[in-house]
Amino acid sequence: MTKQYRTEKPAVAHETAQGLFDAYLLPKHTMKEFDEACLAPIKKTNAKEVRELRKRESASQKVFARYLNVTPGLVSQWERGEKNPGARRSSS
Repeated sequence: MTKQYRTEKPAVAHETAQGLFDAYLLPKHTMKEFDEACLAPIKKTNAKEVRELRKRESASQKVFARYLNVTPGLVSQWERGEKNPGARRSSS
């Protein structure tokens, strides 16, 4: 998947930071800050869009889940609108 940047300047800064991170010269928490500052926000996806994407790729729920490293049950929950992709569980 291609990274989407806010504008061209943050793209250059992020690519430089990514190189430093890959060379173990930039800590993970700093790279995360670059991600948040430079990358465009991810559009929320609804159940219908998840189902349409999976079908467009001619993948079963099981295969689609494997591509995304999640369970087939989670894909099913996404497609029924019970859960949303990218939603984080609270750490309580």
